[in-house]
Amino acid sequence: DQQGVLRGSAQGLLQAPFLKVFALLSLVAAVGAWWVVLGSESRHMAQDESNRQNQLLTREIEAHQRTDAALQAAKDLAEAANQAKTRYVAGMTHELRTPLNSILGYAQILLKDEQVQGPRRASVATIHRSGEHLHGLIDGLLDLARIEAGRLRLDPAPLPMHEFLDDLVRMVGPQAEAKGLSFKLETSGRIPDYVNADAKRLRQILINLLSNAVRFTDHGSVTLRLDHRREVARFEVIDTGIGIAAQDQERIFLPFERGSAGRRTGDAGTGLGLTITHLLTQLMGGELTLKSAPGEGSTFTARLYLREIAAPSQARITHRPVTGYLGARRTLLVVDDQPTQRQMLVGLLMPLGFGIREAASGSECLESVREHCPDAVLLDVSMDDMDGWETARQIRAAGFGEVPIIMVSANAFENQPAKLAEAGCQGFVDKPVIESELLAALQRHLQLEWLAELAMPAWTGSVVSEEADPLPAPLVGDLVRLVRLGHVHGLRVALDAALQSHPACERELQRLSALLDRFDLEGFLEQVVKNLQGNEPMEASL
Repeated sequence: DQQGVLRGSAQGLLQAPFLKVFALLSLVAAVGAWWVVLGSESRHMAQDESNRQNQLLTREIEAHQRTDAALQAAKDLAEAANQAKTRYVAGMTHELRTPLNSILGYAQILLKDEQVQGPRRASVATIHRSGEHLHGLIDGLLDLARIEAGRLRLDPAPLPMHEFLDDLVRMVGPQAEAKGLSFKLETSGRIPDYVNADAKRLRQILINLLSNAVRFTDHGSVTLRLDHRREVARFEVIDTGIGIAAQDQERIFLPFERGSAGRRTGDAGTGLGLTITHLLTQLMGGELTLKSAPGEGSTFTARLYLREIAAPSQARITHRPVTGYLGARRTLLVVDDQPTQRQMLVGLLMPLGFGIREAASGSECLESVREHCPDAVLLDVSMDDMDGWETARQIRAAGFGEVPIIMVSANAFENQPAKLAEAGCQGFVDKPVIESELLAALQRHLQLEWLAELAMPAWTGSVVSEEADPLPAPLVGDLVRLVRLGHVHGLRVALDAALQSHPACERELQRLSALLDRFDLEGFLEQVVKNLQGNEPMEASL
């Protein structure tokens, strides 16, 4: 029995650790199994959630793709519409420029004709001014279309800064004086003699700003302030006018938008000036800002990079009327399929001493070049049998590589440097042809030195001499009306016409011309009114 008890005790001692180990292993196994179950469940849940999120993300991506496709389609439609608009504007301006070229060209010819005098000359001058106004409107629309299409290019060249500023004063000063405003030019620091800039576009920016300042200012002054430092020019146009409301200050830079003040006055322009000014400033790498408040005037600030350069050596075309050129006679070949366009150019150039040959097509042009070898070719772009570009290429292929070819076109979009270089052309002149631009192109490519009319001798007095005949009453009335309008160009035309029709009044007309050269409109008016003595009353004229 004792042995049995000992044997049972020994078995109990052996079973107790085994039970503990078994219990521990069972617990570990149970926990492991639980973790496996939980892990598997979590994996399935995570996979399901991942699949669900992937499906949501896929649907969102597909929605974005549909949105992007719709936006791209809308963008393509907008670009197509914009291109169609640009083509329409280009085509429309081409169709308008072609007849306008004849109108302005013949008006310029008639104004140079000494036989056209008196009322007829004034009528021609009116036609010319109206044509120039229409030309400006067409250019505005075309500039806007070209800027939007990214096809407006700048033509930087040496610009005499002091002469440029003097021209601005001469152009804007009479407008301001006619409204009783004070116009001032203020400069600070050193202004360079020459800068590298596109004179046409810089003048367009400043004239737009200054004209608006004069237009919307009834009392006080208009100031053009210039500061040039570290190659950056800061132009400020400051006026004491009606000001611009806060809600209008962003809108006025949009096409065809006008400020509320402009709508009230009824003198708001076309609604393109500030838009083009803003875009041109950006195109030149600058910025245009505005500071204004109603009743407190406005300050437009244009900051532009204008690099100072050395004075150029080449001579510039004179501003006086050209009568001829020095040196041997030059022969020009005028090529255009429209007789009126050829006759207009012939009428402008033949009186200056050029020999002129004409061609009505590209094939006639090639024959004339082979037979006569002109000094330069004025070549129209749009012709029926062979366009100007192909004609120019064939001229070069025929071995006439030294003959300057100047393209003439009413489509300003054709004026592309790469296209000109590819066809072997040296220059481009827009239609309607402006005489000064045509002469500048000829001077540049033929190395011409122009002969100009002598200016009238200056005279500083202001009292009518006893030896001078008084001006006729109708002429006095016309001059009074023009000076009160501030129409300087009209006054010059009227004085030129009067000098031909009333030679006995030459001394008095020279005095008036001297006053006009100084833009002394007040003194001009006083001098004109003095001519009323000895004439019959003219209440109707005044």
